[in-house]
Amino acid sequence: MSAEQAPKSKDSKNKEPEEALVETGPQPGPISQWLTNQGLEHNILENDHLGVEIIGVDPINLIKLAKALKNCGFNYLQCQGGYDEGPGQRLVCFYQLVAMEGVAKMEGKKNSSTIEEVRLKVFLSREGDLRVPSLYGLFRGSDWQERETYDMYGINFHGHPHPKRLLMPEDWKGWPLRKDYVQPDFYEMQDAY
Repeated sequence: MSAEQAPKSKDSKNKEPEEALVETGPQPGPISQWLTNQGLEHNILENDHLGVEIIGVDPINLIKLAKALKNCGFNYLQCQGGYDEGPGQRLVCFYQLVAMEGVAKMEGKKNSSTIEEVRLKVFLSREGDLRVPSLYGLFRGSDWQERETYDMYGINFHGHPHPKRLLMPEDWKGWPLRKDYVQPDFYEMQDAY
């Protein structure tokens, strides 16, 4: 058998130079760069499929960072919510902020195709402290959205003016949208008549 016909071992496959194997993390976008220049601590995350910049924030830094972004023009909280990464994994609280000045400019231009927006994410250990500061003082629209996130995931919003359930009865046990939630066999519904 010639050397050309000999089977190649798995170790002798085409190896790439070591430099090509070094993985690079997400690159900071313009908003992340601005936050860094302002001295605000955050984590750089991958942009979403639409190119929206996503920034990871520790709960202790959320108010400072959200206030800085609001003062920079991101003055509309489009959406606040939460999700569960899976049983035994983290709970996530997110905030979608939009620069309304950019939206107003777009309405006057027919060829504009981008809106300035950024998404903040707070990652919480399900076994740890599930408290996040409320953004109600900055964005009044977060009122019911934070209450819904509490109701479905059990994330508490410190400083919220009405910290109670929104959708489920007050005496409901558990957090229905968590992936490890076990539905009770029976829940007595009050007569609606």
